[in-house]
Amino acid sequence: MNESELSPEGGRPVDLYLDLLRIRMAPADYELLLRMVEPALKAVEDQSAGPIELSLEGAEGSTVSQEIRDEASLVLAVAVTGRLDNQIVEIETEEVGPVRIVTDADTAVDPDRRREIADFIGERHRQDEELRGIAEVSGLPTDV
Repeated sequence: MNESELSPEGGRPVDLYLDLLRIRMAPADYELLLRMVEPALKAVEDQSAGPIELSLEGAEGSTVSQEIRDEASLVLAVAVTGRLDNQIVEIETEEVGPVRIVTDADTAVDPDRRREIADFIGERHRQDEELRGIAEVSGLPTDV
């Protein structure tokens, strides 16, 4: 998938967002971001089921800045939701510490909603740990 395939003249919100990023970001950073999001955008476009990861292999992947990772997350949020008001917020959880999430603008500023999300993340973490313990005792893989 090349940039022209990602930005047809259809005027989709994700295309607009990518155009804005191309103008705002350094060319090398923008190209890196595109390499990160291309497989996920293709999966969204094809409506493929399954997990979507934003990662690059090898040393290049380990050196990607948080800013580029955040922008990649926002690109996917725009592709999935069609909304341009998504934001990255950091939510503090007791179980796992700070967690960065993508959410809409209203949720980003709503302390009650953010607390609900933190509680949900904590509950999921507890469930995952319980299942990991059961798998370990049962002799099953725990790295899933």
